[in-house]
Amino acid sequence: MRIVLISPKGPLYRNRGGIFKKNLRYAPITLPMLAALVPPELNAEIVLVDEGIEDVDPNIEADLIGMTTITGSANRTYELADGFRARGIPVVLGGPHPTLVPDDAQPHADAIVTGYAEQTWPQLLRDFAAGEMKSRYDQGSDFNLDDLPMPRWDLVDGRRFMTTQVYEATRGCPHSCEFCVVPAAWGRTPYQRPVEQVVEEIKQRGSKRIVFVDLNLIANLPHAMELFEALIPLKLKWFGLASVNLFRKEKLLQLMARSGCVGLLIGFESLSEASLGGMNKGFNTVDQEAGTEEGYADLTRQLHQHGISLMATWVFGNDDDTTEIFERTAKFNVRAAVDLPRYAIATPFPGTALYKRLEAEGRILTKDWDLYDGQHVVFQPKNMSAEQLEAGTRAAWQYTYRRRSMLRRLAISRTQLQTNIVANIGYRFYAHHLETHYNCDWIIGGKDESRLWRPNLTNLTRFFAPGKSST
Repeated sequence: MRIVLISPKGPLYRNRGGIFKKNLRYAPITLPMLAALVPPELNAEIVLVDEGIEDVDPNIEADLIGMTTITGSANRTYELADGFRARGIPVVLGGPHPTLVPDDAQPHADAIVTGYAEQTWPQLLRDFAAGEMKSRYDQGSDFNLDDLPMPRWDLVDGRRFMTTQVYEATRGCPHSCEFCVVPAAWGRTPYQRPVEQVVEEIKQRGSKRIVFVDLNLIANLPHAMELFEALIPLKLKWFGLASVNLFRKEKLLQLMARSGCVGLLIGFESLSEASLGGMNKGFNTVDQEAGTEEGYADLTRQLHQHGISLMATWVFGNDDDTTEIFERTAKFNVRAAVDLPRYAIATPFPGTALYKRLEAEGRILTKDWDLYDGQHVVFQPKNMSAEQLEAGTRAAWQYTYRRRSMLRRLAISRTQLQTNIVANIGYRFYAHHLETHYNCDWIIGGKDESRLWRPNLTNLTRFFAPGKSST
C-alpha cells in the first residue's frame, strides 16, 4: 500500500521566497505524526508532501491520499482532492477545517476525519485495507495523549526548515475566546501527555534546542511545573506558547527559565479592555489598577529579566477598535520592547463563535476560503471600512519593523539578541510583502541560525547605519 500525506497551502503560503535560503519556521508535526500512526501490519510505503516547501505532483501515484487542511488552504485542498479522485485515488480529508465545517469538506472526499485523529486515523486505514472504509470518522469521547508514537521525522527533509526538533506536551485550551478555532473544533478539554514520555522522546532524539507547539503550556499548572522540573537536567533551550497568566508568577518564571525557556509566544490580542472583553479574553487584563497597557509592559519586562524573549500576537478589527488602535499598538510594542510583535486581521473562521455572530448580523462579506488567512478582511468592521482595516494593519507592521523601531526594541530588550536580530530582519521582509507572503509562521532560533546570518558589529552597523532610511 502506498499512502501519500499532503499538507496543501493557500495562495500566500506557497510563496516560499524571502531573504533567507530556508524557512525561518519549525517543521509542522502533523504529517510526521500521521505517518507514525499508520498501523505497521499494513506494511505501507509513506510519502509526505508539504506544499509550503515543495510542489505537489498532481500525477503522483498512491493507493490512498490523506490531506490536512486549515480554512485558508481549503480551496487548494479541494482542487487537489477533486483531481486525485478523478484519477480514481481515494482521498481522506482531516484537520481544523473539516472538523469545523464537515459538510463543506465531505463532497470533496471519500472520507473525512473530524477532531483529533490519533485513534480514528489508524482505524480508518485498517478499514480501508479491508475494503470497509466509512465516509466519516469522529473523535471518540475516550481520547487521550498516552503512549503516542514518535513522529516519523525520518520522512521530513529537515534541511528545508529551521528545525525539526518539535514536541507536544499538552493539547487543547480551557478558554473560550470568541475568535479561536480550538473551542469550536475540539472543545475546551485540555489534555496532557505523561511527562516521562515527553522527556524520553526528547532524550531519544538528542535534542538541545526544541519547540513546544502546545497552544498553552501552562493551561494545567501542576503538569507544567512537573514538566519544567523534568527538563532542567536535560540542559535544553526551548520555545513555546503560554498565556498572560504568567503575570507576576515569579516562581513559575524562575522554573521556566531554569528549564531552558528562551522564548514565548503570548496572545496579547488588544490594548483595549473593551475589545478583550468582547472576544471573551478579559483575563488578559492582568493589572486591574494600572490597566492592560501597563500590565503587558510589566509582563514583557518580567520575561526579559529571566532571559525570555517575547513574540506577542495582536488582532485588529474587533468591534471596539477604531482607526487609532493601529498606531497605538505599534508604538506600544516599540516602547515596551516586545521582541517580535505580530499582527493579524480578525478572521471569523467558519464554525467559531465569531463567525456565527457576524453571520447572524449579516456582516460576512465573502466565503472565499482563500481569504481566511488573517491578512484579508472578510467581514464588515464596525468602526472603520475594510480598506482602513487592511491599511492600518499594514501601517502597524511597517512602523514596527522600520529600522529605527527595530533598533530601539532590540537595544532595550537585549534578550536572545542573535536570534531576535535574525527574526526581526525576516519579519521586516514580511512587513513589506504582506500582499504576497504569509506572515504567521513562527520565526524561531534553530540550532543552525548562525549559518543563515551571524550578527556582528559590522553587520549591525551596516544595517542600522545613520543616514539610511528608517522605513
